[in-house]
Amino acid sequence: MIFGLTIHEVFLIINIVLVLGIIFDQRRNPTSTVGWVLVLILLPGLGFFLYLFLGQDWTKRRLFSLKAEDDRLIADAVISQKKELERIGRTRPGETYERYMSIARMLLEGSQALITTDNELEIFTEGTAKFASLFDAIREARHHIHLEYYIIRNDALSRELIELLTKKAREGVEVRLLADSMGMKVKKKGLHEFTQAGGKHAVFFPRIFTINYRNHRKIAVIDGTTGFIGGFNIGEEYLGRGPFGSWRDAAIRINGMGVMGLQLRFIMDWNYAAREHLEIDPVYFPMVPGKGRCPLQTVWSGPDVRFSQIKDGYVKLILTAQESVYIQTPYFIPDDSLADALRIAALSGVDVRVMIPCRPDHPFVYWASLSFIGDLLDAGVKAYTYDAGFIHAKSIVVDGIGASVGSANFDVRSFRLNFEANAFFYDPLYGSQLKQAFLDDLPKCTEITPGSYQSRSRWTRTRESVSRLFSPLG
Repeated sequence: MIFGLTIHEVFLIINIVLVLGIIFDQRRNPTSTVGWVLVLILLPGLGFFLYLFLGQDWTKRRLFSLKAEDDRLIADAVISQKKELERIGRTRPGETYERYMSIARMLLEGSQALITTDNELEIFTEGTAKFASLFDAIREARHHIHLEYYIIRNDALSRELIELLTKKAREGVEVRLLADSMGMKVKKKGLHEFTQAGGKHAVFFPRIFTINYRNHRKIAVIDGTTGFIGGFNIGEEYLGRGPFGSWRDAAIRINGMGVMGLQLRFIMDWNYAAREHLEIDPVYFPMVPGKGRCPLQTVWSGPDVRFSQIKDGYVKLILTAQESVYIQTPYFIPDDSLADALRIAALSGVDVRVMIPCRPDHPFVYWASLSFIGDLLDAGVKAYTYDAGFIHAKSIVVDGIGASVGSANFDVRSFRLNFEANAFFYDPLYGSQLKQAFLDDLPKCTEITPGSYQSRSRWTRTRESVSRLFSPLG
C-alpha cells in the first residue's frame, strides 16, 4: 500500500499521467506517440520502466542547451558558403553538378553543413586497411589527435591504440579521446598511463536513466589536415575477429579542407562532454588546401535538433537518382518519407537495391527490417542479405556520383535518437568506387525475391509483425 493505494493503482495512475504527457507532447513524432501509448496500455507497470529507459525525453530538453551556441559558431561561415556554391556552379558547369549542388544547398541551409571542394578521399570497406591508415596518420601527428567513437573495446586493438596515443602524448602532441559512456569499455586503469603522459579522455552523456541519446559518431582528426569518418568503431570485431567473422563496413579518409567540418564537430562534442571549452582556434583549422577536387560536406544530426538532417540528405539523394540507388545498412527501418522516396524511385525505373545482413546482431531490428523490405519489393526494389559475415556499412550511392558514408543507419534511432555524423560527397571518381564495392558484394548475397518473401513461415511473419509494431518507439 502507498498512501492507501495498491501497487496496481499506483502504476495505473502513473500510466495515465504518462499517456497524457505523451499525447500532449507536440514535438513527438505521431507514430512514436501511438506506439508508446500502446505499450503503456498493454504492458502496465512494465511499460513504465520501458518508457523510463527508452522513451523519455525531458533529459534531452535539459541537457542539450549548448546547441544555440554551436549555431552561432558557424552562422557567419554559412553566409560565405552560399557564395562558394555559386562559384562551384561557375567553375563546374553542367547538369550533373547542378543536380548535386541542389543537395549541397539543402544541407547547408538545413544543417549548416559547410561545403569544400578540394578533397582527396580514400574509401575503406574492411578494417585491416582502415586501421592501418588511421594508425599511420596518428604516428605522423605533430600537433593534435582528436578521436571520437561510439565504442572503444577493451581488447588487443584498443590497447594498441591507447599505447600509440600514450606515446604521442609523451612527444608533446595534444591527444583527446572521446567515447560514448555506454560504449567506453576501457577501464580507468587501462587509461592511467595515457593520462599520466598528458592525454585527455572524456565520456559523452552518462548512461543513467536512458539508453537513448547515444553519441554514435565515429570521427578522427589528425593535425586538422587528415580526417576519418564512417562506421568502424575501435574493437577486434571490426577486423573480423569477433563472433560474426568477416566484417564488411565503410569509412573514408579525407585529406583537404573537408576535415574542418569533422574538427568543428569534434570540438563541439568535446566541449559538451569534457567541459574544457576548447576554443575554435586557427591552430586546429590550418588553411592548407587539399590536392583533390571532390566536393564534400560533413553533416551531423541528433536529438538536439528538430529535423533529421542526415535522413533529409538520404531522401534528397534518392529523389535525384536517374539510374541507380545502392544502399548498405545493418538496420533498415525507414520512416514514411524515406520509404516513399525509395518506392517512387523504383517505380520511376531507377535501379534501387538494399543490402542488409543475413543474420542479426539485434534480432528485433532484423525482423523489423525484413518487414519494411517486404513492403518495397512490390514496387521493384531489389533486396539482398549479405552472407559472407556481417555488414555494418552505412552507405548510399546514387548514379555512381552522389554518395554518403558515415555512422547513420537507415532507422529511427539514427534519425531521431542518436548523435550521428556522415560525409556527403559528389564526385564520379569516388562515387563509382563505392558503387563498385556494392556490386562486388552481390556474389556474396542472397536475393530476397517477392516469391521467397511470400513463402516465409507463419512464425517468421509473426516475428516481423511484432517487431514492426514496436519499431517506431523513441
